[in-house]
Amino acid sequence: MNKSHPRYERTLIILKPDAIQRSLMGEIIGRYERVGLKLLGVKMLVPTAELIEKHYTLDPEWRVKTGEKTIKGYLDKGLKPPQTDPLKITEVILKNLVKYMTSGPVIAMVWQGAHAVPIVRKLTGSTEPLTSDVGTIRGDFVLDSYAMTDHDGRSVRNLVHASGSVKEAEDEIAHWFKKDELIGYKLAQEAILYDVNLDGILE
Repeated sequence: MNKSHPRYERTLIILKPDAIQRSLMGEIIGRYERVGLKLLGVKMLVPTAELIEKHYTLDPEWRVKTGEKTIKGYLDKGLKPPQTDPLKITEVILKNLVKYMTSGPVIAMVWQGAHAVPIVRKLTGSTEPLTSDVGTIRGDFVLDSYAMTDHDGRSVRNLVHASGSVKEAEDEIAHWFKKDELIGYKLAQEAILYDVNLDGILE
C-alpha cells in the first residue's frame, strides 16, 4: 500500500460553537462526505483555553504572520489598522479566539482523501463569510463580517476551522487526536474514486 498517494492526505476540521448552536453539524459534515472524503476520527468536547491557544500557536510564526496579514487587510481596504505592531494585533485576535472557541462544545474531526486540505478549504470558503462564495459553507450559512467583528470586539463567527496546509494539518491532528483515536478502514465508494480501471462494476 503506497501511503504517499494523494488519497491518504488528511486534514483537521473543527465545527465551532456557532455551528453546534445553529444545528448545522449534519449539513456541514454531509458536504465533506458527498465530495468523497472519509471520516477517520471524531470527538465532541468543550475545549480548554490552553488547548485553543496551543492550537493557534503550533506554528511559531503564527503570531507575526497573522498580525502582518491583518494589518495588510486594513491597509488594502484603505482603513487605519488599530495597531501597527503585529504582535499586539495578534494578542487581541488570540484572546478573542480563545473566548469564542471555549464558549461551548465543538466537534473535532479528521478527514482523509485526495487533496483533502485544499478540497476542504474550497468547500468551506474564505475566512470572512461576507466575502465567501455562494455554494461554500460560510457563503451559504453565515452573514458575519470583519466590519461587525471589529465593531463588536470579537472573533468572526464562521462555523468551521479547516487546516491551511498539509504540514499544518499534521500538527493539528497530533494536537487534537491520539493515534489510537483514528480508525483506518475501507469504504465501498473508494473503489470508484481511486481504482485505476474501475474493475468490478459489471457482473
